[in-house]
Amino acid sequence: MARTLAVKLTSGAEAPERANQALTVAAAGVAAGAEVQLWLTGEAVWFGVADRCPDLGLDHATAAADLLEAVRSGGTVTVCTQCAARRSLTEADLVPGARIAGAVAFVELALRDGVQALVY
Repeated sequence: MARTLAVKLTSGAEAPERANQALTVAAAGVAAGAEVQLWLTGEAVWFGVADRCPDLGLDHATAAADLLEAVRSGGTVTVCTQCAARRSLTEADLVPGARIAGAVAFVELALRDGVQALVY
């Protein structure tokens, strides 16, 4: 049974290297066969909004949109409830398959057996 990798990204284009690292680790987790759950909070929510994925503009880095697509191909994307509400976002605004959920759902995930949670 594959382990679960929960990656919480707390920044967006204002911290491009941190954001890219989280997206890269999540995509690598999918490639490695892990069950990957990417959680987007704060300015990172824009990665989960249809047609709004920020271009991080980092040399030698895979584009954020491509990394997000890799995660979506074999994992899940969740946008923070409060963060979405502060930006007037609903699930209709998100990329296909993404959902909105809150801290309780993240804590329940992180406390499950076999889960490795990383926060960026």
